[in-house]
Amino acid sequence: MGRLVLVTGGNRGIGHAIALAFAQAGDTVAVACRSGEAPADLAGLGAFGVRCDVTDSASVDAAFDAAEQQAGEAVDVAVANAGVTRDTLLLRMSDADIDAVIDTNLVGALRVTRRAAKSMLRRRRGRIVLVSSVVGLLGSAGQANYAASKSGLVGLARSTARELGSRGITVNVVAPGFVDTEMTQVLSEEQRKAIVAQVPLGRYADVAEVAGVVRFLASDEAAYITGAVIPVDGGLGMGH
Repeated sequence: MGRLVLVTGGNRGIGHAIALAFAQAGDTVAVACRSGEAPADLAGLGAFGVRCDVTDSASVDAAFDAAEQQAGEAVDVAVANAGVTRDTLLLRMSDADIDAVIDTNLVGALRVTRRAAKSMLRRRRGRIVLVSSVVGLLGSAGQANYAASKSGLVGLARSTARELGSRGITVNVVAPGFVDTEMTQVLSEEQRKAIVAQVPLGRYADVAEVAGVVRFLASDEAAYITGAVIPVDGGLGMGH
């Protein structure tokens, strides 16, 4: 399809799978991460890295500028995927735990959306996808900061979808459930079984299944979808 796609946190986990899906489809992918380096498999498909700290507006702006300069075109698709967790019960949660998660997951996505819109408005087209979580809709004990940050992405997407829709720009949310990543692979077998027992489909998602939905939302087939929240959670959060 030949577009320029920027993915924050695209160097590992779900973000890596998203970047890979776009690169395999023929798009030029800018992997925006703190290291500024694209993994070897992505680099082999023509992807490149740009240094980006989503907690710093200047860094976000510089990442977009660098990606657009290297590709010779404006960003057509922006995926705000970078995120962190600082899990603990609310009464034990420090201000640092709250600030780090909210600033990265929610405010970081707002910074990415704002900068992406700047390029897209001039060309009257674009796709923005925010990666949330089933936790943002369902809630999870010990994750009040994370759930608040991921829930906030829904308000961000729906507000900006109303602002930008007349210019041909869509903004949507993907809400994964339990995904088979490095983070979940360190859990004990007992913990993994307890988690899977909550999921109607009885298994974890593969990262490629999340990436496929993100890529669909950035496609021509999804041109009339905006302000939507698409769960990829095996039925875990249905009704929320």
